[in-house]
Amino acid sequence: MGWVDADAHVVESPHTWDYLEPAERKYRPALFTPEGAEERQRWVIDGKIRGLFRFVFKEGALVERSQAIGRQMEAPQASREMEDVEARLRHMDELGIEVQVLYPTMFLDQCADRPAVDVAICGAYNRWLADIWQRGKGRLRWMCVPPLLSMPDALDQLRFASDHGACGVFLRPLEGPHSVDHPYLFPLYEEAARLGLAIGLHQANGNAAVVDLLANPDGGREFFNQYRIFNVGAFFRLVSAGIPKLFPNLRFGFIETAASWVPWVIYELRRRIDRVDSRLSKNLMEEYRLYVTCQVGDDVPYILNYSGENTLMIGTDYGHADSSTELEALTRLKETGGITAGIHRKIVDDNPRAFYCLDNDNSRVL
Repeated sequence: MGWVDADAHVVESPHTWDYLEPAERKYRPALFTPEGAEERQRWVIDGKIRGLFRFVFKEGALVERSQAIGRQMEAPQASREMEDVEARLRHMDELGIEVQVLYPTMFLDQCADRPAVDVAICGAYNRWLADIWQRGKGRLRWMCVPPLLSMPDALDQLRFASDHGACGVFLRPLEGPHSVDHPYLFPLYEEAARLGLAIGLHQANGNAAVVDLLANPDGGREFFNQYRIFNVGAFFRLVSAGIPKLFPNLRFGFIETAASWVPWVIYELRRRIDRVDSRLSKNLMEEYRLYVTCQVGDDVPYILNYSGENTLMIGTDYGHADSSTELEALTRLKETGGITAGIHRKIVDDNPRAFYCLDNDNSRVL
C-alpha cells in the first residue's frame, strides 16, 4: 500500500456537463472570462454567476508561481481537469501517492438557487466522477456532491455514488440557510452512515449572500473569512450539538483548513460545555470520529497533544494554486514535521484509509 492524498481536486470543464441528462441540458453551465482575470474563468449557471471560479493557467505560470513561493504547484491542465486520467496516475506515481480522494472545485461556492438546476448539475458531476473512477484503476476515489435543495434526490445520488467508487459526501459548513447541526441534514447523515460514507467538510461556503457580505472591499475573494473560519465553527457546532453521539457510525472530516486551530477549539469546547456530570472525552476527536487535514507548516507535534495520533491526515490540494496547494506535502511532512516515521505513516496512509474507509468493496472497479 502507498500513500493517500486526503484532499485532491478535479477542475470542472465544459466536458463535465456532457454528463447532463438530455432533459437537463437547458441547465448547462457556461463559461466567461472577466476582463483582466484570465486565470479565473467564471461559471454562469441558470442565468447567474455562480460557483467557484475555474482555474486556467498560461503555459509556465505554475512553474513560476511554484518557484516564487517555494511550494510545488505544477500539474498539467489535462491532469487537473481529468482529460487525461493516465497522466494523472503517472503524476501520482511520481509523488508517491497510491490513492487520491477527489473533491470538486466549482461546488466550493453555492451553485444553484432552484432544485431542478441543483439536481441536474450535481448529477452530471457525480456521473463524471463515476466515469473517472472507472478509468482510474481504483486509485481515484471521490466525494459525492449532493443536490441538497432536494433531499430525496440527494439521497438517491448518495446511493449511486456509493455504488460507483465514492468514499464520502462533500459538504460545505454552510449549506444555504442550514448549518451542519440543522435537522434538515439529518436524513443525509443517516444515509451516509448506512452506506459507510464519510462526511468531508471542505473549506467552502454554500451561502452566496454570506460570501458576498464577507468579500474584500473591492469585491474580491477573502478566503479566510469567507470560507476557512466556517469550517472551524462547524467543528465546534457538531460537538456542542452532540451530532457525533446522535450518529455514532458517522465520520466527519475537516478538509483544507490546516490544523493549527484544533487546540484552540478543543480548549473552547472544554471551557464552554464541560460539566462535572458531562465531561468531554480526553480523546475527543478519536471518540467522536473527527478527522482534520493538517499542512506542512502546522506544528504537528503540538497538535497531536489535542488530536491524538489517529485523526490527522494531509492532502496536496492537487489541481489548485493557492495557499493550501503543495503537491509534495506528503513527503515534506516527513522532512519538516518533527514527527516519527510511525506518526508520518499514520497521517499519510493509515488515518485517511480509516476515515474514507478505502479498503471497503467500493474500491473495486466494476
